[in-house]
Amino acid sequence: MNFLYFDPGLGAMLVQAAVATAAGVLLFSKNVMYKVKAFFGLIKEDEEDKYDSIDIDDTDPHDKNE
Repeated sequence: MNFLYFDPGLGAMLVQAAVATAAGVLLFSKNVMYKVKAFFGLIKEDEEDKYDSIDIDDTDPHDKNE
């Protein structure tokens, strides 16, 4: 008695679930490791301020009047 039948739709769904799980674990672990490193002070000063602000500086670097 063989009641299991894997059609292509189920196979694609299983592959999609495996890829989504791997991506989720990778992204989650990256965030956790960043927080652990920040807690223990293992992050350089340069890396901490990398993503703090998205503000664009309004000054023109070629403007010589300032």
